[in-house]
Amino acid sequence: MVFDTNMEGVVAVSIPKHYELYREVLQSLETGGVRSITEIRDFVAEQKNVSEEDRTIPLKSGRRLMFDDRVYWARTYLKAAGFIDYPKRGFTQITDEGKKVLNENPQPLDTAYLSKYESFRAFVGSKPKDDAGEAAEDDRMEQTPQERMDSSFSQINSVLSGEILGEIMALSPTFFEWLVVRLLEQMGYGGSLDGAGVVTPRSGDDGIDGIIREDKLGFSNIYIQAKRYALDRTVNKPELQGFVGAIANKAGKGLFITTAKFSDGARQCAKENHIVLVDGDKLAELMIEYGVGVSTIQTYEIKKLDSDFFAE
Repeated sequence: MVFDTNMEGVVAVSIPKHYELYREVLQSLETGGVRSITEIRDFVAEQKNVSEEDRTIPLKSGRRLMFDDRVYWARTYLKAAGFIDYPKRGFTQITDEGKKVLNENPQPLDTAYLSKYESFRAFVGSKPKDDAGEAAEDDRMEQTPQERMDSSFSQINSVLSGEILGEIMALSPTFFEWLVVRLLEQMGYGGSLDGAGVVTPRSGDDGIDGIIREDKLGFSNIYIQAKRYALDRTVNKPELQGFVGAIANKAGKGLFITTAKFSDGARQCAKENHIVLVDGDKLAELMIEYGVGVSTIQTYEIKKLDSDFFAE
């Protein structure tokens, strides 16, 4: 029995911590097929004897169930270590490395074991073990509570960024073009003007996927090229040159936004021609910052002592 807290205070619940679910999550996938999140949760709950009642216990925020959240983070950490992958939206599959780990059956299979993998250490921001096998000093132990909170906030947003890009890749290029215009409107471009932001027709767009007014009065246009490319693809200089040619005779500015990355040549070309570039990482960051495609589940207020109040 594990003691935890929910909105009503301290309660006794049979919900293992996320790091105690790694093995069961892998076992749910060991046949090699893809399984939905619901199937994984049901398997893990059965293996760990988590009751239906305990599965309904919420986190303090009240916006997510404790068991579901712990399975979520178990999957997230296993993916960071390279043991599982997400072949399509809402589904999970074990990798060859994950199968190898199950066959080796390490005891215990915990976060310390995952820390042997460089990709996992990079994800959580921890140091590797030293030559003697002793754990190197954990950076987090040297951090203040505020620094640890900032670090956790960054990690949560890193996971969210990956989820955002995964959702975008599962949808159509037309949706992506609409999303880009919607994001720019949310950032304040175009103001309240009717038709301030539009997606251009796919035929005859001359390489321009969208147009938005630069300011609230509509003095000038920003011409947009929005390309939903594979996340591991690189946009190269010739593609930037094509976009430069498309807007050469137009009175306005250019924005090239993509889910992929840009080569050094593409960035240099953009700089020379005053084109703004937004890659996949920056796109997800902006969507989080301006609340496009995401919702707030919890807000924390951090307060400090008001010394003036206590001054006699």
